[in-house]
Amino acid sequence: MTASVKAYLQTEDGDTITFLFNPQQLSYTRTVSWGQQGSPLENAPQLTFDRGQSATISFDLIMDTTDTGGDVSVHTNAVMALMTVDETKRRPPWVQLGWGRLSSFKAVVTSVTVAFTYFASDGTPLRARVNVALKQFQDEGLHPLQNPTSGTRRRERLHVVRPGETLDRIAYQAYGDSTRWRVIAVRNGIQDPMRLPSGMRLVLPEREAAARGH
Repeated sequence: MTASVKAYLQTEDGDTITFLFNPQQLSYTRTVSWGQQGSPLENAPQLTFDRGQSATISFDLIMDTTDTGGDVSVHTNAVMALMTVDETKRRPPWVQLGWGRLSSFKAVVTSVTVAFTYFASDGTPLRARVNVALKQFQDEGLHPLQNPTSGTRRRERLHVVRPGETLDRIAYQAYGDSTRWRVIAVRNGIQDPMRLPSGMRLVLPEREAAARGH
């Protein structure tokens, strides 16, 4: 029997929070703003487009530690901490929701609601229902959840950088030649190959282009 693939949140700094149980449903909302023009004598105003709005993703999680007897708040606090301001960035980190081959756009956690629903006899919380709301961090032209290899030109692939990965390692995995890292750097406009943030999406040129060095 194939093991269930766990969904997770990966932070801007490369940390990963793996969910104890996968969400049963993911809700995606996208809205745009429209203004109104017209006179009081009109039955309906003329609408004029104002701007797009950040998309949102929301989902519910069940966190349960009854099998171990551990405090489930250890897991709920990890999600809550994603709204803590980083002193260096002066903001909370962005995150990406991942599940198997699917990965979301970069988003910030805007709200977390925790309801503890089961306790041990000594009062230790063992089960919680957690609602998480994410809001799109920037316009990346991406759908809420998509396969990282979709949406690129034929024979090109997308690679999502994992913690600790380097360009030469990625090049070796893609082409069997670590020296092709320069091709990846040029294709993606990377100025400093030593700074490769986790979660970054890299376009991997087709093998023929990589072999030609462009």
